[in-house]
Parts: sequence; structure tokens; C-alpha cells
Amino acid sequence: MHSTPPAHATHTASHDREIESLAEFDEVLAAQGTLARFRVQAVDLTARTDALLSVDVTGAVFLGCAMTDAAATRVAGAGALVFPPIPDLPFDPYRGFVYTPDELFEGLAEGYEGTPDALSYAWFQRTKADGDVFASMLRAVHDDAVSDALDELLFGDRVVGVMGGHAMARGSEAYAGAARLGRELARAGFTVATGGGPGAMEAANLGAYAAPHADGMLDQALRLLAKTPRFVPSITDWARAAFEVRERWPDGGPSVGIPTWFYGHEPPNAFAAHIAKYFANATREDGLLARCTAGVVFLPGAAGTVQEIFDNATPNYYESRGEPTPMVLVDREHWTERLPTWPLLRSLARERSMEARIALVDRIEEAPAALKRLGS
Repeated sequence: MHSTPPAHATHTASHDREIESLAEFDEVLAAQGTLARFRVQAVDLTARTDALLSVDVTGAVFLGCAMTDAAATRVAGAGALVFPPIPDLPFDPYRGFVYTPDELFEGLAEGYEGTPDALSYAWFQRTKADGDVFASMLRAVHDDAVSDALDELLFGDRVVGVMGGHAMARGSEAYAGAARLGRELARAGFTVATGGGPGAMEAANLGAYAAPHADGMLDQALRLLAKTPRFVPSITDWARAAFEVRERWPDGGPSVGIPTWFYGHEPPNAFAAHIAKYFANATREDGLLARCTAGVVFLPGAAGTVQEIFDNATPNYYESRGEPTPMVLVDREHWTERLPTWPLLRSLARERSMEARIALVDRIEEAPAALKRLGS
């Protein structure tokens, strides 16, 4: 499987030696006449044999690039390092871009079980405990490629994370509130990032998707989605409802979802335009929070959300990523009584610079103002 580049994809100075599409390959050859020391990532080069037989490839690296046998033999002999495509995998470990919903849910019309997302989870389930170093290497290479793509995607963005539980049902007031939060953050110029799954995560991504549309669109979408409130018992029906919303209101706003196949029973949601999906949950968790440079809003959740609060608090406490970033916890009763996380967070922050960067609010509608206040 080879991904197609998003229309907005750009390179930063730190990635200007990477070639991630056929169009970019042609541009580099036309402009520079050499591939020396470039990294060509997951590009189908079977139609570029003539160029590969003649161009300078000294020190180049080809990662998962399909090419003819003659081209592969020549570039390897001319000083390039070639990592060939891996056959019979439901994912591309060398991919140059994050996923799209259409890519992960390809084939949904015939049922979720046959989609690349479901097949990748099935592969992970088969290989995660078999001790095969090759399989573990493929997972690591894939996750590193996704991280690289995510860095390129988010370069220069003001990213706000919205964290919350997967159990939040469509049709609930809490879900609608999370969607309105995502919409307000997107309209304020932030890039909304979530854990990429169902519940509160889907709601925030939905809100960002709704941001360019008139206000009434979100209300109609919420009513449509409420007919399929949860991803159980049928992920297929749950996902189809989301794609129905996307088809009815195309050209939604972008946002990011960062899910994991470690929790493969939770499907990704279709409202995040860009999906950085990982095999290693630890890599995913740390990467998600580290990229929320403009702060994080924590909606009511359970163990996973509690973990995220303290995963975020730790670098703020030690200032290991620089100045602490804002943390806003929503629902006083939840975070002081049901899961009394706030008292511990406040105690950790006392007399440290992060003390001025944490807040607890009662209602979700208060979160954007709190985030702005903490970030000023």
C-alpha cells in the first residue's frame, strides 16, 4: 500500500532531503539533476527506470520504493541503500504521510473487518507476542515514519489537544459540548488534536470538521450521528454514519487524530482529516501530548485520560520541554470527587511555574476562555 500526499504537504528545512511523492521526485531531478544523499520514501518508481539507470544516487536511501529489478540492481551498485517494499502487509512501514480516513476505511461498504485499519490490527494481534524481531522492526519503522510525517504536517501550527473518554456517546449533551469546543478552537485558529478514537475524541474532531460550515450544520450532524450512538455492536454502522455526514457536508475543516492499534478494539474516527496511527501506545501518547504546544483540554474520562493528565503534567513540572503549557480540566465534580485528579495536580504545581498554567472549570463552554487566559 502506498499513500498519496495531502494537497497541502510542504517540507521544512529539516526535511528538504526527503522525496515523498512521484511529483516531488520529478521536481528534484529537473531542478538538481541528482538524487545523491536524498531519501526517497514509499514512492512507486517503476515508471522511472530510465532515470534510475543514469542519475547519481551516491549516499541515497530508497525506503520501500517499488522499482524494476534493473533499477534496483543499478542504484544499489551505484552507492545507494535500498530497503525494498515488504509484500503481504496491510500497511506500508515506510509511508511518507499520515493516514486519511478514506485510506484507513477503504472497503467499508463491504464491512469494517476488511478495511486496512482492521487488517492492520489483526496483523498486530498475530505478531505482537510471537517474538519475531522482523515484525517488531516493521512496527518500529512504521511508527517512526508516522512521527516524521506528523512533524512535517504540524510544523508551525498552534496545536491544542482535546482529551477525553471513548465512552462518551453520540447524542449526549456531553458529546455535543465537546463538538462545540472543537469548533470554537478551530475557528480561533488552533489545530485541534485528539487521541483519534470514538467518544469525546470524535466529537472534538467533528467540531473542527464543522468549523467552516454554518452553525446549523453541526446541529444537523449531531442529530444524524445520534442514530448510531456507539461503535458497539457494529463498527461498520458507526463509521458509515460518520461518512454520511462527510458526504452530506463535504469540505470540512482539518484536524488531527492520533490513535493506536494497541487499543485496536477502538476504531479511529472519520472526522480527523489527518490520522497518525501507531502500533506502540507509549510512542503515541508521548507524541500526542508533546505536539500540543498551545495546551490541552481534558474532558471527563477514565484511566486513559487520567494517564494523559499526568503524562502532560510531568514535563510541565520538570520543564523538560521548556515553558509549561496550559492544562484545562473540565467538570469539577468529575475531577475532584469521582476521580480526584485535580487536588494532586494542584499540589504538584504549587510554587512552580506550572501553577499559573493549570485551571479547573465547571462547564465545557468555559474551556476556551481558560485556555486563552493560561496561555497569555
